[in-house]
Amino acid sequence: MSNFRLSSRSLGRLEGVDEQLASCVHRAITLTKIDFGVSEGVRSLARQEELFNKGASKTMKSNHLTGKAVDLVAYIGSQVSWELKVYDDIAEAMKESAIEVGIPLRWGAAWHLNDIRAWNAPMESLMTSYIDLRRNQGRRPFIDAPHFEIRM
Repeated sequence: MSNFRLSSRSLGRLEGVDEQLASCVHRAITLTKIDFGVSEGVRSLARQEELFNKGASKTMKSNHLTGKAVDLVAYIGSQVSWELKVYDDIAEAMKESAIEVGIPLRWGAAWHLNDIRAWNAPMESLMTSYIDLRRNQGRRPFIDAPHFEIRM
């Protein structure tokens, strides 16, 4: 069990998010080795279009639009971290939480697997398998490690 908790800002960003997905995030913060917050939950169409146009999103049909996705941001101390390794650790907590809550969950660093609960190895190896798959297909991987979405 961690000593981390979601800030009031993160709790506000979970408003409108699918209840089971929000429960998964709430449970994951108690399991994680890495502190995190919610950077985005429900997203407006205008915000999605902005991210799509910048290349930060690959679709206009994002699950953020319907409250079926969240983006989490890692903190090391009081500083935001974008280091992939910390997102592997957050994904471990989200996987364990998804198992407990009973929801299928997809991770943005492993788009090829619709439910990370089925992966029986470290999350780092799941991301590596996605990268290898994309490269073998002659395609560039799209790593969005802060992203988690419920698959129903």
